[in-house]
Amino acid sequence: MAITDWPEGERPREKLLARGAQALSDAELLAIFLRVGVKGKSAVELARELLTHFGGLNRLFAAPQADFAAFNGLGPAKYAQLQAVLEMARRALAEQMRVGDSLTSPAAVRDFLRLRLAGLPHEVFMAVFLDAQNRVLAVEELFRGTLTQTSVYPREVVKRALAHNAGGVILAHNHPSGVAEPSQADHWLTQQLKQALALVDVRVLDHFLVAGGRGVSFAERGWL
Repeated sequence: MAITDWPEGERPREKLLARGAQALSDAELLAIFLRVGVKGKSAVELARELLTHFGGLNRLFAAPQADFAAFNGLGPAKYAQLQAVLEMARRALAEQMRVGDSLTSPAAVRDFLRLRLAGLPHEVFMAVFLDAQNRVLAVEELFRGTLTQTSVYPREVVKRALAHNAGGVILAHNHPSGVAEPSQADHWLTQQLKQALALVDVRVLDHFLVAGGRGVSFAERGWL
């Protein structure tokens, strides 16, 4: 059955306008983006198939163009639209982080880092550099690794902090495995970076681990 044949209150677009985007499922939100389905499938059915195949929104967002376009009805134009939407969301969150004290709105930092890191097939280590008033100066991807590990060099992190004249830094990395608990190596690295940055009067304010769409804060867990 086509979505246009559904009761008006159950159609994703009308449901969003009446009840807000938060009332929709992942498949319904994705269906609005897709706009139309394919022969024999409504947009919602196609959206459900995509989410099942990729394992959720995060992995769909991170999918290579070839994998995305392998589905009937999807192609380069739709892939470009999806990437544009994601980049606008990242930039909006980055703007939100740069307004005032970033530590007064940790949700914005967490959401930004989740959107940047969740679903990536490789490990990435990032840093958010802050001034003395905890305002964002820059966000940089510093290291990129394999599925299991990445090499992070404290000296390079210190050099970038000094280059930005930073007073503080929020560290972040992802676990492509989806395991949302830090390893012993993660704890060891955090302490090494904390000690190295302290030598140049730069504070490590937090370390976020992103895995499986979740964000774990070292500061909230009392690990700093």
